[in-house]
Amino acid sequence: MSGEPLLSVRDLAVEFSTEQGVVRAVDGVSFDVFRNETLGLVGESGCGKTVTGLSILGLVPSPPGRIAAGSIKLDGRELVGLSESEFRRIRGRDVAMIFQEPMTALNPVFTVGNQMIDVLRRYRGLTRRQARAAAIEMLAKVGIPAPAKRVDEYPHQLSGGMRQRVVIAMALSCDPKLIVADEPTTALDVTTQAQVLEQIVKLQEEFHVGMILVTHDLGVVAETCHRAIVMYCGRIAEKAPIAPLFAHPRHPYTAGLLRSIPRVGHDGRREDLAVIPGLVPDLLQLPPGCRFADRCPRRQARCDGELPELSGAVQDESRVACFYPC
Repeated sequence: MSGEPLLSVRDLAVEFSTEQGVVRAVDGVSFDVFRNETLGLVGESGCGKTVTGLSILGLVPSPPGRIAAGSIKLDGRELVGLSESEFRRIRGRDVAMIFQEPMTALNPVFTVGNQMIDVLRRYRGLTRRQARAAAIEMLAKVGIPAPAKRVDEYPHQLSGGMRQRVVIAMALSCDPKLIVADEPTTALDVTTQAQVLEQIVKLQEEFHVGMILVTHDLGVVAETCHRAIVMYCGRIAEKAPIAPLFAHPRHPYTAGLLRSIPRVGHDGRREDLAVIPGLVPDLLQLPPGCRFADRCPRRQARCDGELPELSGAVQDESRVACFYPC
């Protein structure tokens, strides 16, 4: 990507205090997000992708969590160290979040319209009548039928897909520069998921926002993202544009994830799923070397004693943290 990045994250480290000790959930993560780009953060549960997204909005619960090191700059402004009141002025206006379960983002005792109107009046300075008209317009943009009727309904009166569209509408209503979408379609059925993803891509292009899509689903990444970062145990295993990542994954973990995608053979039958052997290591007792070594088919002696860093300045801006890449 060319030009100055909209978001620049450098050496981000996030820790959580537990009764057993300090867990470093995110460890030395660096990446950029550009305007009009969707970046995928991929990995299995517990890899640190959601915590990375929450850090950008200042939503890591403290205590027990804290940003231990690193920098997060949005349009050149440093976000690490801002007070809660300063973050409240940024959230919604400059950066917004689409949560995995819309019922956690919507207040069940207020209508959809009241919630959207409050946001629009606070951040865009509209009158109540103007905010209502803007809310109806935005509901129409995200594909909600009869928006003038739905605006006066409560969240429980809407389907899961409609509630998620409302959350997307709220995220976009104040014209933010960046959106962090955390598993935005996980709670939806396959058909609704496809519709919502299509709507997200369309709106991202229409509103020219940068987007971070946090997901465990590589199929979603292939459909919606320009580049992807694969995380494992709080660190980046590989990052690359979508085409080379899927065509030639370089980290054994990425290759394992791609092999585990369900496929249908030439005879029309579903092929057996490949499995990555072993378990994710305990974040309280991390090995001294590569964190994927115990599960890696390419493991050698060096992997057990040395932690690989992102390297390999290859074409397509791809990087991999592996001594013996594919």
